Amino acid sequence: MSRLGRVRASFVAAWHSFLRRRTAVFFTFLFPLLIVLIFGALVQTQPTGGGLFAEPAAYYVPGYLAVVVLFTPLSRVGSEVARHRDDNRFEKLATTPLTRPEWLLAQTLVNVVVIGLAALLLLVLIVLVTGANVVLSGAIAVLLAVAVVLAVGMFCAVGALLGALADSQDGVIAASNALAIPLLFLSETFVPPSMLPAWFRPAMWLSPLTYFSRAVRELTYAGSDPAWSVTANLGVLATLAVVLFLLGAYALPRTD
Repeated sequence: MSRLGRVRASFVAAWHSFLRRRTAVFFTFLFPLLIVLIFGALVQTQPTGGGLFAEPAAYYVPGYLAVVVLFTPLSRVGSEVARHRDDNRFEKLATTPLTRPEWLLAQTLVNVVVIGLAALLLLVLIVLVTGANVVLSGAIAVLLAVAVVLAVGMFCAVGALLGALADSQDGVIAASNALAIPLLFLSETFVPPSMLPAWFRPAMWLSPLTYFSRAVRELTYAGSDPAWSVTANLGVLATLAVVLFLLGAYALPRTD
């Protein structure tokens, strides 16, 4: 079987495994929708009122999308790696032609499809619920999709690292939340840099989620003041995704 055939077979198996977990399917789509309903419909934005959510609704589109591209791949891939390790599935995989990078690529592709669908539904709900003025042309939609794919791939790799390093599935969930929650609010998503101490703002460049937020905001928010161009931010995302993927594949449990 060719490499493409192995990845395809692993993708199909992982896809059906995901669909069989109805609770996981339900909350994969429900959790981000709840975030939009809580912050968009209940809290709402107050452009002239000051404080958190003082920007126009479209400013927070990157934050809402960050919820799905950050939390879902970290927890899903991390838990999958921990589950495979606890059940000695990697030892069984070692007897097949499927390599660890191919296995991780298949898992990443499943998450790209799942999270891509969730992000699309989320974007529609953002416009309907929050009234965000988001106008997408064909080129902007393509670049937005590229940003989502790169971010999902990047955090799938981080999830693989967490799954390989944590000692249990519970440990993966705890580590995922401990990493994701600070990133979600300190990466130019829901909290503007102007609301943070001046000494902390340079640290936001260290967050990989920052480059996703900046790219999405420049694409969807007319009032953005980009530090970098969309291309530059996507370039950083692509570089981080490749490097972290290689590290994640290397960190997967081995039997030799």
